[in-house]
Amino acid sequence: MTYWQLRSNSPTFVNTLATVASERQSGVTIYPPQKDVFNAFRFTELNDVKVVILGQDPYHGPNQAHGLAFSVQPGIATPPSLLNMYKELEGTIPGFTRPNHGYLESWRARECCS
Repeated sequence: MTYWQLRSNSPTFVNTLATVASERQSGVTIYPPQKDVFNAFRFTELNDVKVVILGQDPYHGPNQAHGLAFSVQPGIATPPSLLNMYKELEGTIPGFTRPNHGYLESWRARECCS
């Protein structure tokens, strides 16, 4: 059994998913949309994850959270937390050019941040 299978069968995980589903059914808006929950794991196997970045401010607006950490949908203003990450990357990675958007799908495709 994989780690993901083991965790997804745990009572805490099952209860959390049930609570979120119930809240959605009662009309509460929850981000990311259901179709994007665990989106990163559709593209990257858990065993292939090399870095996990934790943030303190979850995205809470439409078209922001879409299942890739810190990424926002095209056309959405780049959030301050992601701007800070860009600033750090500019200062530590020679030749890094700050994107003019916050959509990180191309990074995911390069297997760097799913």
